[in-house]
Amino acid sequence: MERLMPGLATAELSQPLRETNARLRFWLDSLISEATPPRAATPQQMAGLLSELMCAGQYLRSLPSETDAALDHELSEYRANVERLRALLPSIHSTLLEERARLERERARVQSTAEWASRSRQTL
Repeated sequence: MERLMPGLATAELSQPLRETNARLRFWLDSLISEATPPRAATPQQMAGLLSELMCAGQYLRSLPSETDAALDHELSEYRANVERLRALLPSIHSTLLEERARLERERARVQSTAEWASRSRQTL
């Protein structure tokens, strides 16, 4: 089984998934840090994760049914990364809801201050 896809050696076949796994680990690691409390995921982090998942999905659909040990290893790593993301999703969602509530409170405070300033100007 020297060639699984036309024009690609087995080592080359697992390379794109190896690179995707490295980028997924980077984005997942950037979401969690033991040194800081949980914070909302940035748009860049979410876009990076989504981009990697979309590219990986396209790549995985193009794979042949026969694989080799290197590709099986990368597929296992990818599965572990996706499971890690799946485990993080509830905390990402919770943190984003908390951030949304904080922003709503801040918006209400600014609006209240603006109304007070407007009323104060009218009485002067």
